[in-house]
Amino acid sequence: MNDAALARGPQTLEALLHLEQRAFAAATVQVLGFTIANETVALAPYRQAAFFILSARGKLVLETASGLASIATESPYVIWLTRFAASFPAGEGCHRLDFSAASAEVIESWEEWLPDHLLVAPLLAPDGSRVGAVMYARESPWSDQELAACDRLHRCYGYCLWALYGKRSSWRRAAQSATSASLGKALLVAALLALFIPVRLSVLAPAEVVALHALAVAAPQDGVISAVNVKPNALVKKGELLFSLNDSALLSRRDVALKALSIARADALVAQQRAFDDVKSKGDLAAIMGRVQEKMAELEAIQVQAARVETRAERDGVAVFGDVNDWLGRPVQTGERVMQIADPQDASVLMWLPVTDAINLEPGAPFRLFLHTKPLDPLPGVLIQTSYQALLSPDGVSAYRLRGQFAPEAGMPRIGLRGTARVSGEWATLGYYLLRRPIAALREWTGW
Repeated sequence: MNDAALARGPQTLEALLHLEQRAFAAATVQVLGFTIANETVALAPYRQAAFFILSARGKLVLETASGLASIATESPYVIWLTRFAASFPAGEGCHRLDFSAASAEVIESWEEWLPDHLLVAPLLAPDGSRVGAVMYARESPWSDQELAACDRLHRCYGYCLWALYGKRSSWRRAAQSATSASLGKALLVAALLALFIPVRLSVLAPAEVVALHALAVAAPQDGVISAVNVKPNALVKKGELLFSLNDSALLSRRDVALKALSIARADALVAQQRAFDDVKSKGDLAAIMGRVQEKMAELEAIQVQAARVETRAERDGVAVFGDVNDWLGRPVQTGERVMQIADPQDASVLMWLPVTDAINLEPGAPFRLFLHTKPLDPLPGVLIQTSYQALLSPDGVSAYRLRGQFAPEAGMPRIGLRGTARVSGEWATLGYYLLRRPIAALREWTGW
């Protein structure tokens, strides 16, 4: 520092040494910023101070302001001051900026936010690159002696900021070098070549574990279910009673049929006795006997229906259905499925592939099932059936019905579990894999 800088005497030198010591003792950028913005007033008086750091994008960002504990980045003052900092001189040494020499673009805001006289001090690293800047504002002009003292002090501030901000600066330089023209071309070529990497097309579809060869148990006739004798997912044996229909109406019809048959037989007996003496009664005997046969047939049909009110298992397995209360008292029609009898060791996968996600899939295509109960242990398998016609899925989505069989090493999960299946299709390039959906959407909207 020259003699002019020390013209204010020992107080200036003492303040300068004290501030340099405080700067070297700062352990973080925030502590250093507080010292710069709030304690530099001991060297040269000012009303406002702002400390900026050079960001990775090469712009000055407000870090600390005098008298403020935190910076509200969205306040009008901070927004304008950050924009104004882009015009700060970047050369070595402190620079004076006066309101009288300001451009027309900043006069109005300067008059509102800042005093007339500014001092801008760039903070430089040892190699001369800028790492930050400081702005001081006050009503009186800055003297040459103050400029000399501030220049010496801010060389120290710049070195301390570089030491604390070195890692981020290195990252910024690496980011800037990564955007160089040669490296950008190399990355572009690598990206284009990557589009030709062969990958396998794949889709995701909701899936459920079902029985591969399940036996449907349907209602044998029209009626109302009065009792369900098994619990959901219970093991049943062949011949075990599964459910029963309400037989009260059949019992009433059988009683009526029995009485009608008795009356018909009585009429036939009377006709037979009259036929011995009356020739005309012999002619009516055949019709009366036919009526007896008719009533017997009606009674036999009712008895057959009564025998079918009970439905029994045709083989061993697990009774697969919902809740018992869903079926009690429910009217059913002939052939309506009530439950299934499934073999627990005969599990397969039922998948619903939405039409919008469909790809070409053939039997034998591999898949992996991620169960909701075990998302980290996928179960492998292959497709054994694909539908050609889209159907309405249980979720109300138009989808293709797919069936898959588990690989021998996958084990057999419990029937009824749900999850998501990842089905793999044909091989294609990475570019086609990434652009398939956008191209399909473009053709859908434009027809091109």
